[in-house]
Formats: sequence, structure tokens, C-alpha cells
Amino acid sequence: MMLTQVTSPQKIFFAPQRLVVPLFQRPYVWSKENQWEPLWDDILRLVEMMAEGDQQATHFLGAVVLQNQEAVSGTLAVYTVIDGQQRLTTLQIFLDALHAQLEEAGLSALAGQVLALVENPEAFRAQPEDRFKVWPTNRDRPAFSAAMSAETPVDHGKLLSGRLVDAHAYFYESIRCWFQQAPPERDSRAALLVQAVTSRLQLVSIELQSHEDAQEIFETLNARGTPLTAADLIKNFIFQRFEGDAIATERAYQENWSEFETPFWEAEVRAGRIRYARSSLFLTQWLTARTLKEIPAREVFSQFKRYVADTKADVLPLLRSIGLAAAKYRAFTEGAAVPDGLLSRIDRFVYRLDKLDSEIAKPLLIWLAEPEQADIDEPTRHELLEVLESWFVRRALVRAPSQGTNRLMLDLLVQLSRREPGQTVAAIAVDFLTSQTSPVGYWPDDAEVRRELQSVEAYKRFRRGRLLMVLEAIEDDQRGFTSGNPRSVSPITRGVSTIEHVMPQEWRANWNNGLDLAQETSRDRLIHTIGNLTLVTSSLNSRLSNAAWLGENGKRDALRRSDTLLLGRDVVDLHAETWSDAHIEKRSGRLIDTILAIWPVPDGHTSSAELSVARAQYKVEVADLIRAGLVVPGTVLYAKPVAHRGRTAIVNADGSLLLEGANYTTVSGAARKIQGGGTVAGWNFWAVDPALSRTLADVRATYAGSTS
Repeated sequence: MMLTQVTSPQKIFFAPQRLVVPLFQRPYVWSKENQWEPLWDDILRLVEMMAEGDQQATHFLGAVVLQNQEAVSGTLAVYTVIDGQQRLTTLQIFLDALHAQLEEAGLSALAGQVLALVENPEAFRAQPEDRFKVWPTNRDRPAFSAAMSAETPVDHGKLLSGRLVDAHAYFYESIRCWFQQAPPERDSRAALLVQAVTSRLQLVSIELQSHEDAQEIFETLNARGTPLTAADLIKNFIFQRFEGDAIATERAYQENWSEFETPFWEAEVRAGRIRYARSSLFLTQWLTARTLKEIPAREVFSQFKRYVADTKADVLPLLRSIGLAAAKYRAFTEGAAVPDGLLSRIDRFVYRLDKLDSEIAKPLLIWLAEPEQADIDEPTRHELLEVLESWFVRRALVRAPSQGTNRLMLDLLVQLSRREPGQTVAAIAVDFLTSQTSPVGYWPDDAEVRRELQSVEAYKRFRRGRLLMVLEAIEDDQRGFTSGNPRSVSPITRGVSTIEHVMPQEWRANWNNGLDLAQETSRDRLIHTIGNLTLVTSSLNSRLSNAAWLGENGKRDALRRSDTLLLGRDVVDLHAETWSDAHIEKRSGRLIDTILAIWPVPDGHTSSAELSVARAQYKVEVADLIRAGLVVPGTVLYAKPVAHRGRTAIVNADGSLLLEGANYTTVSGAARKIQGGGTVAGWNFWAVDPALSRTLADVRATYAGSTS
């Protein structure tokens, strides 16, 4: 029966015993700033209270959950640490550092009191590790042993590196400095410190019997403490249910799970606007691929438990399945990050989608790599990736809405999983994507992509990594890698080139050839279109970047000297005398032709005409309304919601909004500032007249109707 009591480090650690942290718990994560320093400050505060005569002073550290394990008579009592391993391990490190300082100070009696709390008597040790009262999880054992076994005086620089050694060094030095601050009172201060740490720190100890459900307690406590990742919870859940002895459990862990506790898997990655531990994100995507259901991030663990219950999955095969999928996931993730050389088809797909900031195809890639899909041959897999990549890139180029596309990818995955004999996954994907008619799912046709790229200020409207990826793809196409007949040794080195404007952004200094105001406005837009952009292998300095086209230090020769890429050859080689607005527009057309060939759609595919107005609306920026003459710079916008009546913003010449002295690039951003955060429909928030009868959304609809 569960026993709960308020206790102290002395009562927890005094008896000969081993408090074993299971291998499936997360490693030690406490840090100086967040835990060690606050703990030391709390201990010193407690000592001062005791020195002032407060004999009731205590400090509460939190709860620990221990589960009693049946032990052979005459051996050490063994408890599994279900929860509280961070504080128990830290207390042991602190006590050992205190013991070392007491030994160095010649306070052997006090040192002996502390030693009894960190080491089991030799008569109880059957194995070397039986020396320690607490035995941390696998990953932390070497550093823990090094710190706890070091001879005094301790030279931490010669110990094995690790977070626990760092903790020991912090407490060791902190205690030493504290002792030195008042030499005459050192002995009495040391006695108070020992008493405070051993008997005045308090913990709630929850002791479970071997037959009680530790997992339920673990989940309940960690729901209110330092948040565990989904990977932490799933690991604990799996290994609590593993049926095997300690050796088999250790083997299963090392072969199938220990990899998740490496820097690759612990790194934080972004999915949408949220950052996750990569291990947790992968497990979400793996579970999505397995269940063919949308898994919200907050429900990953509960859905995983449901999946195990519904499928009655055996733990070891489940672990192996996860481990196999993780290995393939890591392979294509790391492969996509290699900057040089020819990428495999899946690595190139992952690289390009990463530049689009999209994770939503990962469940499909995991599904495709499962043994159940082994019958899908390599050419068909490549064809499927070509289809998907075209859909993703084209939608990014026309700035189609991304909200809801994760549900669409899941619907596609369901269709692929139901394929009939004779059907190919590529053909299913083509049929599915060409049938989509909503803004969330449609596949932009050649006409729309051409119309968009011919006019959009790509340099300003596209994220830099996304634009760089597109220009790299054009370079590789010119090198022959799209067709499979390369005319170069290797593709472009990815992610290192610089995007350069051929006609400079500061064109007025050396390129002003008598333009009127309308022509200047047109050029200000044109210089940011794709036809005026190229890649250079090394950035030009500002003087050369803004130079005139011709001359000893002209822009043309500067580009020629710095550029070893094919992308800009048509500019520097074919335009010896001038580079004009007409040349930019013509080159845009050529580059768009290349883009359409790199990411093709099926022959005859057209986007739904019925949605042309809707598509035009979601791509509109305030700057588009300004260029169309529907809004003029200096226009006052009026907040329409009743709660914010009287608040106004002013439209800047570049389409941003000036609100209370600050500029906001989007109408929603300015609206959120007034609203105080949260989701807000910015286009409907702002009216263009004091009577609040016409909103920016109404103006946008007028614009969309005129351009459809």
C-alpha cells in the first residue's frame, strides 16, 4: 500500500540501500542558473534562519516517488526512483561536495555524518556501484561515478566531463568560498550547514509497493512539474511494461532507444511557430503514420498509449519498429543537411521542404519507409516525391495558405494506404492533388505561377531561405542535374551563396536615367522581381554592389569576377552595354519557364477558375493596393471593433502600417498590438473611413476582382 510521509535527506539516505534511476528515465538536466544556484541560496537562507535562533526553520524541496523492489535477504534494499531523480541526484552531489570540503577542513566528525548519507558500508557491497546510495540512469553514470569517487582535494578539471561533474564543482567551490568568508566561525557555520542540509530540508516521500502502478503516479506528478517531453513519457511508458530481466532491458534500451538521448534527437526544431525536441516531433509523426490520424502535439502521449492498447502491441517489436523508423528519419535529415555533392532523391526532397519550413510531409516519408511498403519500387517512390515537391513549391511560390494542409496530407496518406493492386502511389497522389479545388489544397497551374512570379517582389515577399532554394534549383537545372544529364562536376553548394540584385536596390545613385515618377515607382517594384536576382559565391561590397553597370569598377565586371555560377551568365555575357527594366522582365520570363520545368504539373492541369478571386485575395498585400491606386500612402485606418474605437494607424508608402510610432509589416500585426495579442483578422479589423463602413477586406476584394 502506498506510504506518504514528510521526510529529510538524512532519513531517506541513511539506511544501507540503493535508489536506482531506471535507464528509461530522462538523463540529468538540472543547471546552475535554474536549479543549483537557487538551491544553494535556499540552503544559505535556511542556515541564517537557524543561526538567528529559529529552531523550526525548514525548506521544502518537493516530492519523490520510490517503488520498493523485492530483494534477496541479506542484500541491499533496492528502490526504483519513479519521480524526483533530479533532486535526489543533486542532493547526493551536494552532500559529496560538502563531505569533501569538511575533510579538507579537518572536520572529520562532521564529514563522517555526511559520508553515511552518500556511501553504503563496505559489508553491503556486492558490486562496485553498490557503494552509492543513488545510482543514476545509464547516460549519467560515468560522470556521477567520477564526481562521487574523486579524492580530496578534488581537481574537477581532470575528471570526466559531464553535467553532474559541473554540479559537483559548483557546490564544491560555493561551499569552500562560504567557509572562507568567516574563518573564526567556520566550525560552527559548518555544523549549521550539515544540520540544515541533512535534517532541515524536507521532501514528501511517496513509497509504492512492487505491485502498484508506478506509471499512473509518474504521469500525474509530471503533469504539474517541469514538463517532460513526449519522448520522456513514452520511454517511461514502454520500459515500465518491458517484460525481461535487467540484462534484456538494458539490451533493448541500448539497441532501440539510447539513440534518442543523443544531441541530434535532443535538439529543438521548429514545426510551424512552435519548437519541439526532435525526438518528440518524430514520435508524433511516426504515430501519425501508424494510426493515419491527426495527432495534436498536446495529445501525443495519450494517443500513443491508446495505440498500444488498441493494437495490443508487444513492447520489443514496438521498440524495434520505432528504432528502425528513427534510423531512416535521421538518415534523410542528416543527408539533406550536407551542403556539397549530389543528394539522393529523398534527401533533396527533405532539403527543399525544410527551406519551405514544412514538416507536414514527414509522416508520409515515415510511412513510405515502413517494411509494409517494401513493394513500392524506387522509380515510383521518386515519382511520388516529384509530385509532392511540385505541389509544395508551387503553392509556396504563389503564397497559397498553409493552414489546413496538414489535414490534407493526412487524407492523401489514407488514400495511399488503401491502394489497390495495380495502382501506383504516384498516380494516386496525382489524382488526389489535381482534384483539389479549395485554396487549402489546390495545385497551382502554370498560368498562375507565371502570373504571380512575373510581378511579385520575390526578394521582399519570400523568406530568404526559400528564395535561395529556388535559385539554387535553377542553377542546378542549368548544370543539367534536373534532366539527369549533368554538364558539371557537381550541383551548387547549398545554403552558402548570396542573393544579389543585378540592378541595385540603391539604383538612383548610378542608374537614374531620367525616369518620371511613375517609372521610378515601377522600377522600385521591378528590381525585387526574380528576373533581377542572381546568386554570387561571395558577397559584393556595397560600393561595387551599387555601382553603375559599366566602367572600371562597374557592376557587370564585379558580378563576372565574383560569380562562378551559371545563373548569372545570361546577364553578364549577353548584356555587355546595358541592363534595363525590359531586360529584367524578359529574364523573369526565362527563369519562370525553368521553374515550371523543374516543378511540373500533369499535362493539361489547370487550377479551378472558380477560386481565382479567393486565391487573389489571400495573396494581396497593402503594397498591392497602393500600386493599384486603391489606397494611397498616408491613408488613415480606423479600428473597427467597438472595444478599440478611436485607435488609428497610417499607411506607409511601402505598405507597412505606422501605429503609435512603430511600424508593422502586416495589418494583422498592427491589429494584434491594439488587441493585446491573440488571433485577429487584420483585414476586417481596419476600416478606411471614419464611418467604418468600408474595411481593408472590402478594398482587397475589389482588387482581387479586378485582377482575376
